[in-house]
Amino acid sequence: MAEITGQQGASLTNELAQYLQNADGLVSSEEIAGIVNEYLSGGDQLEASGISAATGIYKRFNQFDLITGKVEVVTTGLWSGDTGSLTSFYTSSQSASSSGDYYYNVFNDTAGANLQFAVAYGHISGSGSVSLATNDNAKNPTKATYSQYRSVLLDQGDSHFTFASSSGLGHNTEDFFVINIARARYKEQMDAGNWSLKLSGSRGTHTFIDDSGKKFSDTVGKSGRIFNVVSGSLNLGSANEAAIERTYTSGAMEGQGFGLFYPDQGMIILNPGALESTIGTSLDTGSAGGFSMTGSKAVGIDADKKAHHWLYEAVVKGADFEARRTENVSTSHYFVRATNREYNFSNNPTFVSGSDNAFAVSSFRRDPKTFITTIGLYNNASELLAVAKTSQPVAKSFDKEVLVKVKLDF
Repeated sequence: MAEITGQQGASLTNELAQYLQNADGLVSSEEIAGIVNEYLSGGDQLEASGISAATGIYKRFNQFDLITGKVEVVTTGLWSGDTGSLTSFYTSSQSASSSGDYYYNVFNDTAGANLQFAVAYGHISGSGSVSLATNDNAKNPTKATYSQYRSVLLDQGDSHFTFASSSGLGHNTEDFFVINIARARYKEQMDAGNWSLKLSGSRGTHTFIDDSGKKFSDTVGKSGRIFNVVSGSLNLGSANEAAIERTYTSGAMEGQGFGLFYPDQGMIILNPGALESTIGTSLDTGSAGGFSMTGSKAVGIDADKKAHHWLYEAVVKGADFEARRTENVSTSHYFVRATNREYNFSNNPTFVSGSDNAFAVSSFRRDPKTFITTIGLYNNASELLAVAKTSQPVAKSFDKEVLVKVKLDF
């Protein structure tokens, strides 16, 4: 039992005296408990409500029945249906429209109902798309794309995306490919260290991941955390750490990083030059025409010159994009208590019978029983806000009490 002494005790005495003087004969145990609780810590506080048994179908929660403000980290598969692996990729008629000059939307089925991500190509000067020199109506979509992502991802004053390099000085790139995950897929953020992408070309298939490992990012910009894209394997399900190759190790693009990963934005920026040297310089795309990489610039051989088709085909041929997302979910816990004297009777018509409403089961006269299956949460206006179901009926009687914890996620 807690004691309130000294100055606090004197203050409490004065406050209670003032309350009783103003109460005019109408004293509330809840209000008295509230005054006393201002001078007590949580474990010693008084509980005024809930002392008497509920006599109707509603029972008000007291302050000890609620726990709010809890935050839990939840991780699920990134793609539609909360799956973690995407192996089939489809575009829609959008790829042939004017917006297809800027990006392709990629879906998980031919119906095109659920957008998974988009692919695009950007160049600081507009290479890889029809220019004003050849067409007066040209819109320089690759230049617009570069400017758009530079504005979204880079800090003020940064004019180029900078990939890792073996020299440690970084490699400023004039172009990039981007994989932009749909917001409905990644929701709050992608799960760093828990994605892998296979790209396939004329030189084979390679897997790309990020270098987050089990540590926080060393780099944080206006767009949040930033990791390097590396070639390697996650080695999930084993005790081995991810085996990675941070930069391309030979050829004209030797020492250049593969790209950048922005988990808080759901974006993967890829280095065309390093990809060219790794997975191959060209792809046979059948009726769509061929696409090639020349001097680290994606060039479309068909009339449309949609350079991002090169990346789309590499994703299709790789046939494996695994990823997860994480969310900070706010939770509230409600402790629903039914004491031995509460909820032992039912307003279900089958509980009674006959014109005199006698108990349908004669033994209920001395020992009524009910079974709890559903709990409703209501606001002060008696409006139903949420419904909780028990996994199986819970028996309730005068010699049994029930405690159910209801958890709400927001």
